[in-house]
Amino acid sequence: MNIEGLDYNTQRERLMLPEYGREVQKMVDHAVSLPTREERQRCAEAIIAVMERMFPGTGEVSDHRHKLWDHLALMSGFQLDIDWPCDVSQAAKITTRPEPMEYPMKDIPVRHYGNMIFEMFAKLKEMPPGPERDELARLTANHMKRDLYQWSHGSADNEKVIDDIARYTDGVIQLDPKKFVFEKINEREFTEKRKKKK
Repeated sequence: MNIEGLDYNTQRERLMLPEYGREVQKMVDHAVSLPTREERQRCAEAIIAVMERMFPGTGEVSDHRHKLWDHLALMSGFQLDIDWPCDVSQAAKITTRPEPMEYPMKDIPVRHYGNMIFEMFAKLKEMPPGPERDELARLTANHMKRDLYQWSHGSADNEKVIDDIARYTDGVIQLDPKKFVFEKINEREFTEKRKKKK
């Protein structure tokens, strides 16, 4: 739809730093077009003052003004011929994207327990019997129950958790369903988390 007189942001030139808005960009473009160096200098300093007022809380940061001058250099495409009060040669680094981080893709049999639980299974398999292993088994089982409860939308079977911990520890951990007491799950906590996600 093309209505005469309406100007959409999608049809306009892309902003280098959108957080300052189109009006500040217009001010920068005007500063670049001024004929004398003195006029450009005065205009640049006025633009910096406006930029400072846009984000008042950040003025306490030590290199804040340097950052503003870097932003001005970027918005002008390094075309603004003025006496820069600081070195803006490194300003282009602001816009460069960081290298993508590698995501650790590990093959785990059951996704809802997550990688950390499988690391705990491996630890349980190599630990000697004793109170330390029993405590880790208790913590692991309770965490598994919470994960299962969260992923199955409110149902977590104790038998399933006991079977899973025995299976994934190759039978090393055998919890007695008649003696082992799971921690009570706070249902309100999970329903509130789901509401927040929506």
